[in-house]
Amino acid sequence: MARWGMVIDLKRCIGCFSCVITCKQDHFLPPGMFWNRLLMKETGEYPRVTKQLYPVLCNHCREVPCVHACPSGATSKREDGIVVIDADKCVGCTYCVIACPYQQRTFYEDNKGGYFPGQGLTALETLGRKLYPLTRGTAVKCNFCVEKIEAGLRDGLKPGLDRRATPGCVNNCPAKARIFGDLDDPESRISLIIRQRKGFPLHPEFGTDPAVYYIN
Repeated sequence: MARWGMVIDLKRCIGCFSCVITCKQDHFLPPGMFWNRLLMKETGEYPRVTKQLYPVLCNHCREVPCVHACPSGATSKREDGIVVIDADKCVGCTYCVIACPYQQRTFYEDNKGGYFPGQGLTALETLGRKLYPLTRGTAVKCNFCVEKIEAGLRDGLKPGLDRRATPGCVNNCPAKARIFGDLDDPESRISLIIRQRKGFPLHPEFGTDPAVYYIN
């Protein structure tokens, strides 16, 4: 069984927000909700200023604080390492939101508000809530586009190589800053890059063993 993971090349990232927008579009996320985020900071003084970019998302950790904190069993880690939430089991306690040291979970409170207040939902918003419904009063987050991975594997495709089996944020990055693949395969592209480029996780001191790595 594979353990799916991602590498983000910080030197390639150009801060275009394609990952952020792709994620919102693919999952029809409501206003104010982001499963992919881009953290930015400027250091130095004019004219020598450096912009630092850090794309962040759910780290799909091996040691998962959110799973341990969930009292209802709604949050679980699959055999392939992807951490998912069962909305039917979620009781809305937000324990997992608090437990996540990376702040990568959101409590979904409103299933009525749209992008144009007072004007009702657009046709696209209405369609999106049928195609990718979110349950009010539950925790939600990035799921590595698990539906694409599963559909691709059923068709004999390989995540990370075939677009139809790969997360949207990886597919649509114009700078090719994201790489997806099997962390448990030592010969996979992602494993080789982590070794060769000395990939590192975000906040390793948390001890969660994330499946998302960064390279400089």
